[in-house]
Amino acid sequence: MGKFLIIAGLVLVVAGLLVHFFPSDGLPRLPGDIYIKKENSVFYFPLGWCVLISIVLTLVVRFLGK
Repeated sequence: MGKFLIIAGLVLVVAGLLVHFFPSDGLPRLPGDIYIKKENSVFYFPLGWCVLISIVLTLVVRFLGK
């Protein structure tokens, strides 16, 4: 339970730093992000960020799990 709380806290700190440093623009676009803009609508799915966050969290869990 303690490791989970530490990981959750670190995730919240990183999320807070991202919101602090990129307040109005949001996260910058990475290669692999899906962005479709049509006349009256915009679709944005941050696939690159999803992959990056997944890799980082996997590494953190593996290192803290040993």
